[in-house]
Amino acid sequence: MIMKQYVMAAALLCCAAPAYAAHPLVTDDTGTQGTGGWQVECTTGFSSNSETDGGITIKERENEAAVVVSFGVAQNIDLVAGLPYLWYQNQEGQLVTADESGIGDMTVELKWRFFESEKSGFSLAVKPGISLPTGDADKGLGVGRVTGGAVLIATKELGPLTLHANAGYHRNAYELDEDAAACNKHVWNASIAGEYAFSEKLRAVADIGIETAEEKGSRTHPAFVVGGLIYSVAENFDFDLGIKGGLNDAEPDTALLLGVAARFN
Repeated sequence: MIMKQYVMAAALLCCAAPAYAAHPLVTDDTGTQGTGGWQVECTTGFSSNSETDGGITIKERENEAAVVVSFGVAQNIDLVAGLPYLWYQNQEGQLVTADESGIGDMTVELKWRFFESEKSGFSLAVKPGISLPTGDADKGLGVGRVTGGAVLIATKELGPLTLHANAGYHRNAYELDEDAAACNKHVWNASIAGEYAFSEKLRAVADIGIETAEEKGSRTHPAFVVGGLIYSVAENFDFDLGIKGGLNDAEPDTALLLGVAARFN
């Protein structure tokens, strides 16, 4: 039961972070807030998965809400902190086998844009970070220990089209013996995304990515695709909507993503 709960919670954490991007994208960009700048994002996601095993329908519902705060330490350096709230339910036929909710693991990251060429519109950034064990590992809401990783980020501007690419690594350390025995410690991920500006207010976004399977021995690595819109209600206030779909059985079938972002100095 604990193992099943952890796998479900891990999927939620991957939707929310730790690599916090311009929601609803999973792929991050090299943009920063500038010295003294703030950004507060409030996001939520509702995902579901259904399969039949031995004539029994198994349904999984995974939901999350997160607050992500970014602060511009320097013109090209941001400090980013995120805290998710998770809730999930697993149902086999008419029997509910898991139903938990609570705060997940908090993340703290530092984004450093170390290269930028205005002429070519190309930039690079690195984003190391740690995850703090604020979630209850016994309920499947966290791993129970401090973990860490880093993401390499590239952004290329091509007029109204902007492309992003990420390559990341995260090392998990598990408090529960059951999780340590069943889950991979080393998790790699890669993704690419695009944004197309129809106007100053409206952008269409798309994202595709893959990461190492959570379960040891699994040859099916979770892969996803995201499509959505970002609408700027005002210069410093955005609303976004997206749909995330699983490209294989290791990823939830569908997820609805919603968010708002506000920036100020």
